[in-house]
Amino acid sequence: MTKEVGFIGLGNMGQPMVLNLLKAGYTVKVYNRTPSKAVAVVEAGAQQVNKLCDAVTTGGIVITMVSNDQALDEIVLGPDGFAEKLGAGGIHLSMSTVSPETSKKLAASHQQHGSYFVASPVFGRPEAAKAQKLNILSSGPLEAKERVKPVQEALGQRIFDIGEEPGAANVIKLGGNFMIMAAMEAMAESFNLAEKNGIDRELAAEVYASTLFNCTVYQGYGQMIAKKRFEPAGFQLSLGLKDCNLVLEEATATKTPMPLANLVHNRLLASVAKGRENQDWSALTRISMEEARLE
Repeated sequence: MTKEVGFIGLGNMGQPMVLNLLKAGYTVKVYNRTPSKAVAVVEAGAQQVNKLCDAVTTGGIVITMVSNDQALDEIVLGPDGFAEKLGAGGIHLSMSTVSPETSKKLAASHQQHGSYFVASPVFGRPEAAKAQKLNILSSGPLEAKERVKPVQEALGQRIFDIGEEPGAANVIKLGGNFMIMAAMEAMAESFNLAEKNGIDRELAAEVYASTLFNCTVYQGYGQMIAKKRFEPAGFQLSLGLKDCNLVLEEATATKTPMPLANLVHNRLLASVAKGRENQDWSALTRISMEEARLE
């Protein structure tokens, strides 16, 4: 199999992912709506194209890593979309965080053209992408998942097969992002309690992250929240609000009560109203600090 892929979307996650593909020996054609974002990957050996469809090879593999459902829908089904060019035997590896419904719609469209759709969102921030430490979800036709596995292995440390239902990986991804948001709110409230009692909040973060909650989320976000450091943004708060909206939409569609998700949504919405949309999404915790009169 030829080691050639197309890659669309060169944001904070897309750039390090392309660099890892190049290190793994892939020939990568890249496209981004803002061409200047391709400079670093082109210097590393990627081939920049000026038209979206030029990143796609008929019967090949194209990876998308874009910001939201609308952007993904546009690059696949829009006037300049690549759905038709991908053609028979082609595979669209969608690594964006989007709704299950969007994945189902795109999977059906690709099927009409004889191509395949694999939903493959990831867990991990840009630094994890750079270190090839992403945890990758994968759902779609078995044959297509097997074919893209070497590509996924070049990007992350573990692949989780979530089945053949197109939107299944997206459900798990959204659930995971919700759990991160909830954990951040819980950390903020606990650290606030410590600080109000004269205890160093960074010490509280260290104790929790090395005992009861010895995991990536509590170690990484715990330090950010304890130190009240929300810039630069690894994942913008506006994108966190987008994901929380998707969680609540799916909860409504499936009649799944999620009261904690509603609370976190209000934190995110209030944060955007305060002009914090470009800060890291952990800045949602500033609301609880303000309520405790600690900021």
